[in-house]
Amino acid sequence: MSMAGINPQNGTGQPYANGPSQNPVGVQELPAINYGLTHQANYNYSPMQAKATAPPGPAPGIYPSAPYQHVPQVSSYQAGPPPASYPVSPGQPHLTRPPLGGPASHTPPQSASPGPRPPPAMSTPPPPAVSSSGYYPNPQHHQQPAPGWQYNSAPPPAGPPTATNAPPRGPAPNHVSPPAPYSSAPSASLSLSAVRPPTGLQGYGPPGPGSAPPPMNPPAVQQYHPSRAPYGTPPAGPPTSMKPAAPPMANATPPPPKADGSGIGANHVDAKPAGPPQHGPPGRHLGHYPSLPPGYQHAAGPPNTHPALESATQPYVQAPRQAPPGPGPAQLSPSLAAMSLQSGTPESLRVVNLLQERNLLPPGPVPAPTPCLPQDLQKINCSPEVFRCTLTSIPQTQSLLNKAKMPLGLLLHPFKDLSLPVVTSSAIVRCRSCRTYINPFVSFLDQRRWKCNMCYRVNDVPEEFMYNPVSRSYGEPQRRPEVQNATIEFIAPAEYMLRPPQPAVYLFVLDVSHNAVETGYLKVFCQSVLDNINALPGDSRTKIGFITFDSTIHFYNLQEGLSQPQMLIVSDIEDIFLPTPDSLLVNLNESKELVQDLLKSLPAMFEKTMETQSALGSALQAAFKLLSPTGGRLSVFQTQLPNLGAGLLQSREDPNQRASAKDIQHLSPATDFYKKLALDCSGQQVAVDLFLLSSQYCDLASLGCVARYSAGSIYYFPSYHHQHNPAQVERFQKDLKRYLTRKIGFEAVMRIRCTKGLSIHTFHGNFFVRSTDLLSLPNVNPDAGFAVQMSIEDNLDDMQVVSFQAALLYTSSKGERRIRVHTLCLPVVQSLSDIFAGADVQAMAGLLACMAVDRSVTASLSDARDAMTNAAIDSLSSYRQSVLTIQQPGLLAPACLRLFPLYILALLKQKAFRTGTSTRLDDRVAAMCHLKHQPLAYAMLMIHPALYRLDDLTDEGALNVNERTVPQPRVLQLSVEKLSREGAFLMDAGTVMYLWIGRNCNPNFLTQVLGVPNYAAVPDNLYLLPELDTAESQRTGAFVAWLREQRPFFPSLHVVRDESQLKVALMQNLIEDRTESALSYYEFLLHLQQQISK
Repeated sequence: MSMAGINPQNGTGQPYANGPSQNPVGVQELPAINYGLTHQANYNYSPMQAKATAPPGPAPGIYPSAPYQHVPQVSSYQAGPPPASYPVSPGQPHLTRPPLGGPASHTPPQSASPGPRPPPAMSTPPPPAVSSSGYYPNPQHHQQPAPGWQYNSAPPPAGPPTATNAPPRGPAPNHVSPPAPYSSAPSASLSLSAVRPPTGLQGYGPPGPGSAPPPMNPPAVQQYHPSRAPYGTPPAGPPTSMKPAAPPMANATPPPPKADGSGIGANHVDAKPAGPPQHGPPGRHLGHYPSLPPGYQHAAGPPNTHPALESATQPYVQAPRQAPPGPGPAQLSPSLAAMSLQSGTPESLRVVNLLQERNLLPPGPVPAPTPCLPQDLQKINCSPEVFRCTLTSIPQTQSLLNKAKMPLGLLLHPFKDLSLPVVTSSAIVRCRSCRTYINPFVSFLDQRRWKCNMCYRVNDVPEEFMYNPVSRSYGEPQRRPEVQNATIEFIAPAEYMLRPPQPAVYLFVLDVSHNAVETGYLKVFCQSVLDNINALPGDSRTKIGFITFDSTIHFYNLQEGLSQPQMLIVSDIEDIFLPTPDSLLVNLNESKELVQDLLKSLPAMFEKTMETQSALGSALQAAFKLLSPTGGRLSVFQTQLPNLGAGLLQSREDPNQRASAKDIQHLSPATDFYKKLALDCSGQQVAVDLFLLSSQYCDLASLGCVARYSAGSIYYFPSYHHQHNPAQVERFQKDLKRYLTRKIGFEAVMRIRCTKGLSIHTFHGNFFVRSTDLLSLPNVNPDAGFAVQMSIEDNLDDMQVVSFQAALLYTSSKGERRIRVHTLCLPVVQSLSDIFAGADVQAMAGLLACMAVDRSVTASLSDARDAMTNAAIDSLSSYRQSVLTIQQPGLLAPACLRLFPLYILALLKQKAFRTGTSTRLDDRVAAMCHLKHQPLAYAMLMIHPALYRLDDLTDEGALNVNERTVPQPRVLQLSVEKLSREGAFLMDAGTVMYLWIGRNCNPNFLTQVLGVPNYAAVPDNLYLLPELDTAESQRTGAFVAWLREQRPFFPSLHVVRDESQLKVALMQNLIEDRTESALSYYEFLLHLQQQISK
């Protein structure tokens, strides 16, 4: 593999950025205001106007002195211009970004609020701070860079204008902000700020008419098609039925927390059980909303499209279709002109007063919004499980996007387990200019010519493409599988290979120090590999090897012909070398018996070791030397802080600061050793997966870099012990089996293209950016997610739709070079109401979570928290000011954003971002890694868990899955008010499940499901549900098993009693309740309303 794009990144003396970086291409003055979320490696924030400091806590000033009165809903939808067509008429001025009155390079946009927001006088607990997190920079405040994000645009330049063809200026960090590939106009105002080291990547200039396409590595994609069903979230159940909550007391100011800090405040089931309102201290009632008539009794479904298009919103089907070819974008003007959302008020724009309508959660998973497209395009559009945009209606201009104040970005799950069409063809048809793969959204001018939907170049149809292999007919290129499926996979011909496809190579590096042996993980690991050795993906060329380490490095000669494995010990860890390079990685089929012998003997070999040191860095260097010639997967198992040799680390955690309400320290790496090693690995097609099994601090912030920059994965098992924590052992067994047997792609690259006028400026995920827009993925796995941020560089006035295409080129474990291509099509709109109507609230929350992780690492945790709070303030403020025509009291939101404040509060209380609650540093960093790397469907459970009642399960509305009846209980709000001492409740938090048993739980549930006679007999550490021969046990077991099957990792289950230590962890996930350190959901809404109304 060519190292041309790798070497410049690895020079010494240059800082290694730990987050996304901005586009290094267009370093020039900004011609106009850009409102956008800048996501960079070193978070160079442009100066911004400071919003009001967050109130220190809920105090007398933000609570009503009397119950809120119900305000009649008034239709406040603003009718826009007549829906003649989307392009601006000749006599109408174009919506362009207004020029600034001064030099564009340093004049930030003006905030929507003319002055700073003063902090109200409040007492504890502090709400999410809004101190310095404004979106728009204030021209008069340059002293302090604020933490608020600028959505969708690059930061203002730090210096004089620079030509876009300037030479490279330094090493490129992991996250790079590329320009829109092959844009037809010069890149507008993509620049670097002064804080960040310059990057050394050049962008592609626009191809001139008739010029040859600029050189580029062809991104290609591919996939396996296993027989398993795709993962997904559970389907919806019956609607939730909720009674109006009791009104708060007139003096609803909460009491201050107890001086001794005991208890968990209002978030305690004994303080506020379900049922009639308890007449206790006023603070206990903050979870209840004011008295109101039955409000939002029915949960809103997915935002509806225009009534004329309801038939277009058919569910996505992955199988190949042979429907008659529909019109391409070139023929869409008449049909799209009639589709404006402005001819009526869609459900997604129904006005919701969040302070009065409490029952906002749908009864099941929140569905993705359906783009407003013609039926023939919508039914072949890419599945939201694979490709999802934060805005399903793209604004015409950047200024319109700035006004909406919502993030624009894509979330991808490109290698998801899918059953999809695979095409073997000698001709993979691509645009000659921008290299886009032909897809369902191109336009056929006639049988011999097609127009690209990215750059609009007209291309010839190759002769071989005229033949349809499915129908075996000639002369119908529109019916080819490539033009009928938005997700497709190609078997790549020889020109997509820089070298012969590599074999599947697996190298395991195992910690065998005294601490590691004490945890007991080695026995579980060896048994799991023995059980699954025949299921490892690969072919007759598959290779395998093992390295163990403590204070020395141990290699194992497994050469065919030996009677038993040979251990070779290298004690010189400062200058590591391979003792017998040719016999340490062996063919699995030829040496399988020796491999099995080694796995059987390894646990006993180190059973009595007293070696306490760990030379992890040297072991990784040895593994890199061993894998460099071929590439492959490096699996590292570590149980303690590396304390010897290269990459040694010191403990940086202060246990006394775990519950600090101030900024959290040491979220960034202590050394760049592991990042540099990861970049070297990436250059040799080696990915590193890290398994951390420990009960002590291991500095995951530093160790995680080795996986993050090599496109690996991080698996975190805190407090792992084979005797003391059997639930973690079960989780390790299940996760390891999935890891060993799931499909894998080697030596992969991925490129994302978009229609000209759009630009991608930041990537999120585990990868290394080889060039401006090419992601290097030495390994790609079906459980990895990615995200990108975008901006609008050129007005999209003359376009009705835009397209996005992700192409993944990889080598399968069978040695095939494959290309997997996903293409997404979205409409372009010209009114703010249409933009809000197409907002995808979960995608927005997922993208903001990625951005907040990087902000926490490169700036501070408080900056990230402020910016997330301001994301809710600014989007709802924009909606109120620009979309609503009739102003009403209350906190108003469109129905499609009704859950946005709830998700923001959930993020603020998530383990990654919470303050004031004791959180181990490694736990916090692991949560951040998961948010960045997990696909959206799995990350959302970690952000906003699901709560179900299990003691009254019935077969009503149940699903029939594989001849099993799976009950579908409704999803409950995350409040202790929903818990009842008479019930049993399951909380699904993604990586862990809690089954809470009320003190007066139904005896029938205890005997029929848990197999115990009464509450007192429930064991303390129960983590397995017994399989009893009762209908209740079968229903409960089927439901829990079905939930687990929806994700690729295994969530452990903990049965929690009132006296259990785990009760605190469960209560911390009840995010709608108040704790000593965080606001309740209702208090948070009042805080948002106070900021918006200023």
